[in-house]
Amino acid sequence: MTIKLYGIAMSTCTAKVISCLHEHGAEFELVPVNLQTGEHKQPAFLAKNPFGQIPALEDGDLTLFESRAISTYVAEKFKGSSCDLLRSQNPKEAALVKTWMEVESQQFSPAVGPIFYQSIIVPVMYGGSPNQTIIDESSAKLGKVLDVYEKRLSSSKYLAGDFYSLADLHHLSYIYYLMKTPYGKLINERPRVKAWWEDISSRPAFKKVAAGLTLGDKN
Repeated sequence: MTIKLYGIAMSTCTAKVISCLHEHGAEFELVPVNLQTGEHKQPAFLAKNPFGQIPALEDGDLTLFESRAISTYVAEKFKGSSCDLLRSQNPKEAALVKTWMEVESQQFSPAVGPIFYQSIIVPVMYGGSPNQTIIDESSAKLGKVLDVYEKRLSSSKYLAGDFYSLADLHHLSYIYYLMKTPYGKLINERPRVKAWWEDISSRPAFKKVAAGLTLGDKN
């Protein structure tokens, strides 16, 4: 039975899961959810995610929501000798992956999210003007997080070690959008972070995903 992923390709959270699925060469069906008509707030979707947010995943009789939980499930389900994004065979490496996944969730995303929202969502989706105060405050917070990354990447190629993992993958969609804004300088000003970004964003799996990350693109 084919996995069904409910969401939209341009969504940062949906993109995390799609990236993970592509890394494993997993077959799946992307089922579009019409956010403009409020489909995600209707009973049929709320049965999949009671919080009314994308994405949601169905795999047989299993239904999951929350993009990080979904991608973790996918990585565990399809892990193999050529692709183990959780490093599950090595307890120490697995612990480092989990640590940096937590860093992404608790430190990186809360800092970059408001920049993304103000710079892209507000003008594109609502026709409004960005709140520069929020952007500046969030940029300062993100800069401090990236300073930690810069130091970490001086001793390892990727965040959890000298191997690509889910900890790196979870950063992809937000940074991709960040690089479309003037605040991409926060990445470019840090040589090791920039090199890390250029590495992980060049992976074939993410190149497929990037084609759908079109929020803010000019027609």
